[in-house]
Amino acid sequence: MSKRRRTCVAVIFGGRSVEHDVSIVTGHQIMGAFPADLYEVVPVYISRDGAWFTGDPLLDLDNFANKGLLRLEGVASCLLSPDTRHHGLIVNPLAGRFSKSDVKRIDVAFPALHGTHGEDGSLQGLLELADIPYVGYATLGSALTNDKTMTKMVLRQADVPVLDDFVFSRESWLNHPDQVLEEIQQRLAFPLFIKPATLGSSIGISRAESLPLLRAGIDIAANFDRRIMVEPAIADGIEINCSVIGFGGEYQASTLEQPLSWDDFLSYEDKYLRGDEGMKSAERIIPAPINDELTQRLQQLSLRAFQAVDGRGIARIDFLVRPEQGEIYLNEINTMPGSLALYLWREEGLSPSQLVQRLVDLAREAHAEKRRNMYDYQTNLVSVASQRGIKGSKGAKS
Repeated sequence: MSKRRRTCVAVIFGGRSVEHDVSIVTGHQIMGAFPADLYEVVPVYISRDGAWFTGDPLLDLDNFANKGLLRLEGVASCLLSPDTRHHGLIVNPLAGRFSKSDVKRIDVAFPALHGTHGEDGSLQGLLELADIPYVGYATLGSALTNDKTMTKMVLRQADVPVLDDFVFSRESWLNHPDQVLEEIQQRLAFPLFIKPATLGSSIGISRAESLPLLRAGIDIAANFDRRIMVEPAIADGIEINCSVIGFGGEYQASTLEQPLSWDDFLSYEDKYLRGDEGMKSAERIIPAPINDELTQRLQQLSLRAFQAVDGRGIARIDFLVRPEQGEIYLNEINTMPGSLALYLWREEGLSPSQLVQRLVDLAREAHAEKRRNMYDYQTNLVSVASQRGIKGSKGAKS
């Protein structure tokens, strides 16, 4: 009896994003969860300046403390080919006279990138061109949910409650700051949150309780995005998070959590740098200390939001809640949650190994569904155009 071939999964992490370091940790948690007897894990690291690398040394998180990581023996340049004939990586793509390029075929890609150039639809578009199944949201859903302002527009249409907001451009702020500040104060009341329209991990976000702090917060956010969003802060509100898994009409909502913060909001440090184990050690209460009715309502809203933005794979959906008043506002949809929200799915009986395998299965289901589409539609249009001549083109009849 022949031995079963292991499924080849390329885990892509790092990236040209301010969330680069978070992605490295997420990527290694994912890679460590796959059972070695069933899966061949191929690490694909994207450096801060956008160069792609692969090789076994990238499987060891400790090596990322080494400034010479990319010069280690066994680390090679690579690129993901959009050519469907390759269906994977071209390793050592700039090979010279004494070396050669290799093609590493990939069964499934597992993006573990956060934010820009990874969670915003750009990488998903490349994988679509390459015709490689991949974990997580497709191009549209990724691009949509990466943008807080566009997400709110869609969620309002789906009757999912979100906060009021005021959005403006970096150009408007640089050229007409007083006018922007006046409009904000006419529409919203302090305290306020200032956020880049994209990004995650609380990067570039600040809270303002006065005009000088509002001005400073906008200056910070304008470094990270060309559009800035200002929202009211919710007094006495708590954060409640729910994860969702699914595709094609079958969705499941997780146990809820209440993250705890040492600050007025959950900062980058709260999420990743408290304690010795990074994201896994962040303080949280699981299950969230709310009643069953509110729990079910939040889970139902999570499922509705997931479907409204064409979700697939996994997401963590963050809410701001005032339990006593019964107020709920969806705050953010994370299409590649840090740590994959493993701690929430563990409460549902899913181990890290079972979770990543489930996500790979969903990726394959989504790819199979896409392949039901017809892409080859042949006509005689080119022949007709050639015979008639196309005005302005080379060789056209005059």
